[in-house]
Amino acid sequence: MRKGIRTQNYIAEKAAALFNTRGFAGTSMSDLLHATGLQNGGLYNHYPSKEALALAAFDFAVGKFKQRYAETITNQHSATNSLRAICTVMMRSYADPVVEGGCMVFNTALETDDAHPTLKARAQEAMRDLLRFIEVQVKLGQRSGELRTEVDPRIVATIIVSTCEGALGLSKLYDDAAYIQRAIAHLDSYIDNLKN
Repeated sequence: MRKGIRTQNYIAEKAAALFNTRGFAGTSMSDLLHATGLQNGGLYNHYPSKEALALAAFDFAVGKFKQRYAETITNQHSATNSLRAICTVMMRSYADPVVEGGCMVFNTALETDDAHPTLKARAQEAMRDLLRFIEVQVKLGQRSGELRTEVDPRIVATIIVSTCEGALGLSKLYDDAAYIQRAIAHLDSYIDNLKN
């Protein structure tokens, strides 16, 4: 990997943790310079603006999440195990986040509702990818005969993501993993009910 790309990745990684814990508005350029150890010119040489860096940091974090999902799904031999693995990866964000601060997609979506349309669009795209990923697992299970054909993959994806993200939000708010544990127990039963 070229030095320039390594530096860009390093900057994006450091910036991701800041943006994810402090938010876009709460992260200053001096915070970013301090975290990366770069001077103004060095930072702007790689990213022309704070928004460009925020987009790169977001993409970095989402790439790490996708890597976790891919690694987890590879070892599963059934649709129900794949769906449970996806839930586990999502919930793992509480105790073992890919980027400090938890789920960057959810955090970005909350912060950028109307303030930053470009970041909001990027969060929407990442969430669409996750929903589609879950839908594909459901469709594969339907094709194999493991899951009921009348099950709507879009509804399953919506319920899984909403339940996981809501539980993560409550656990983070109250510093209590019990919300995640309850959600996992519920989703485990829900996934069982999708079977033929």
